[in-house]
This record gives sequence, structure tokens and C-alpha cells, in this order.
Amino acid sequence: MHMFFWSVKKKTVKELRKNKSMTARELAQKLKLDTGEILKIDQMRLRDVPEPLQALITPVLTEDETDKIPWL
Repeated sequence: MHMFFWSVKKKTVKELRKNKSMTARELAQKLKLDTGEILKIDQMRLRDVPEPLQALITPVLTEDETDKIPWL
């Protein structure tokens, strides 16, 4: 699991989002954020995203089941 998580952190938010077949708008709605905030970080690697936002995005982009995310 640790190696998998490290490789995920090297990918950009856009890559991870596209792997989940999500648009920036869909991700923003799921996280209750503005679409512009997602577009600002789209080209950043997950590890470079500022911490409060990274903590919100990581479970959505890495988990297969959204049932594990308590705020959805």
C-alpha cells in the first residue's frame, strides 16, 4: 500500500481525476469547492497541493469506493 500511495502522489491532480473519469466540475461538486480551485491545482502533483486541500482531494482520487469518505 505504501508504494502505491507514493506513486499516486507523483501524479498530477488532472491525471488522477481523468483516471476516475471525473471532470473538474464533478470533483469540485463532490468536495463542495469552487471549480476554479480545482483548475488552479489541476497541473500540480498531488504531493505539491497545499495541505488542507490535499487532505480533501486524496481520498476521492485514490479510493475506489466513495463510501469511505465521511463528508459525502
